[in-house]
Amino acid sequence: MINKSLFTSSLILILQIAFLTTICGQSADKQYIYETFRGTRVINGQSVEMRRGGEMEMIINHRFGRVNGGAYEFFGLDEANIRIGLDYGITDWLTIGVGRSSLGKEFDGFLKVNLLRQSTGGKGAMPLSATFYSSVAYNSLRDSDPLRPILQQHRFSYVSQLLLARKFSDRLSLQLAPTYVHFNIVNTQDVSNDKVALGAAGKYQLSKNWALTSEYYYTLPVYQQADRTNALSIGFDLNTGSHVFQFHFTNSTAMIDKQFIGETTGNWLDGDIHLGFNIVRTFKLKGRRY
Repeated sequence: MINKSLFTSSLILILQIAFLTTICGQSADKQYIYETFRGTRVINGQSVEMRRGGEMEMIINHRFGRVNGGAYEFFGLDEANIRIGLDYGITDWLTIGVGRSSLGKEFDGFLKVNLLRQSTGGKGAMPLSATFYSSVAYNSLRDSDPLRPILQQHRFSYVSQLLLARKFSDRLSLQLAPTYVHFNIVNTQDVSNDKVALGAAGKYQLSKNWALTSEYYYTLPVYQQADRTNALSIGFDLNTGSHVFQFHFTNSTAMIDKQFIGETTGNWLDGDIHLGFNIVRTFKLKGRRY
């Protein structure tokens, strides 16, 4: 279990840093860099991008089955997993979100805090953007054995990330994401409750509305289970104005952090590839008359 007082203290410290960074970093000559990534997600994982204050984002994530299921499974199209989520920007530097996934019948919630924003010019120009991300997931599957019910506290898992990204040009953006995952319960005693991973992601703008994206989450070998693999995804972003449509190929069935980082079993070389897409729609709830 995570020490609650330590978590609360860390969160307060992060919020204070974000506030002081915002106040102290203001400069008339400074120009902030925007749209390092087109959306708040690269593919499965988070990006450094935030929702603006008063904006709500609805995200529908969809993953088909594995293409190596063959014609009988219509190359994976007979199967489907979905996640529906809502993100809300409390301020320009603080976003919260909730969601529900069909896989594992998991509910998840998160907060995201912008710590630094890449900028040029002025005093104290910042070479990169930094965002802190923390999520909790709850597995609501029914007990497989009524005589051995899973305790409520064992159904929770936690993820913390520090997202570090730089927009090198109008076309190229790269991101690193040191990640810590904690499961309150694991299958066997020889499996660690903790995982440490490093995520890497990139975006290359092909045209005004099309971008090539990719991401890879590498779990340190000492924390990796023998039957688990690292999540690798490749996709395309299509900007249609009020919508962002993300189409991709991935070896992960899951769409929330603790699942695709800690529970992926698919292997690209064996054809364990899923077709998937994300549909993102943003609504401005504050400061707009309907």
